Amino acid sequence: MTDFKDRISLARRRIAEADALVIGAGAGLSAAAGLDYSGPAFKKEFADYIARYGFPDLYSSSFYDFPTEEQRWARWARHIDYIRFRPEAMPLYKDLYDLAKDKNYFVITTNVDAQFRKAGFDPDRIFEVQGDYGLMQCATGCHPKLYSDKEVVEDILAHSHDMTVDKKYVPVCPVCGGNMDVHVRKNQYFVQDEAWQQAADRYERFMTDYADRRKVVLLELGIGYNTPAIIRFPFERITYQNPEATLVRLNAEYPEGPAETASRTIAFTENMSEVITKLDEK
Repeated sequence: MTDFKDRISLARRRIAEADALVIGAGAGLSAAAGLDYSGPAFKKEFADYIARYGFPDLYSSSFYDFPTEEQRWARWARHIDYIRFRPEAMPLYKDLYDLAKDKNYFVITTNVDAQFRKAGFDPDRIFEVQGDYGLMQCATGCHPKLYSDKEVVEDILAHSHDMTVDKKYVPVCPVCGGNMDVHVRKNQYFVQDEAWQQAADRYERFMTDYADRRKVVLLELGIGYNTPAIIRFPFERITYQNPEATLVRLNAEYPEGPAETASRTIAFTENMSEVITKLDEK
């Protein structure tokens, strides 16, 4: 099926008929929404870092091995504020909420920008599997607790100079006295606290109740091959195993899926905002 209107019509019908809607979202969704990791806004916001370190994009800059914690946290504070705290709910996320709000839905996302919560999605129906830029943890995971980093970010931004900050503004672990890290999965020390575990349990129960044996639409948004084992591959497996499942995949670069599920996959490479708007038309 190649005609855009036909694909929209079929996807809209499958969503309307479904017992459940599972939204799986990756970096491509936030990029389509306008959170700029490499374009003009990034280049303006991080011009000094680009000039000194040659960072090609925000994602790459987060892996740079700064020699001091003062420099590392000065960069992270700007990064967190730029992506997590400063933006309001982006229009695309609000449109997605309008599509899902009256349905039996659950969200799993690898994004760490809290856009789903900002747009109005029920926090108890969201599993942010890779963490949240608004939280921090002990860098070595010495204890399973997370802390808000909002005040830390505000203080660092207020006192940063020449891409560094005085040591007294750098957070330290309240238990072991060691370094703190942003709560983003990057190594074996990623903290999965009680709230994370509860979200994981709620997602697993929802998938057991609906995805494996009832009419379900798996709405996959901007999932590539960075961490495909979290959303992309499981959605394909469910589509293969459950004859009542439909995979609706929005992906400009990687729309293809297994040949075995092609008849129950509706793929869109078109503009994501346009597709979501069309899917929500009554």
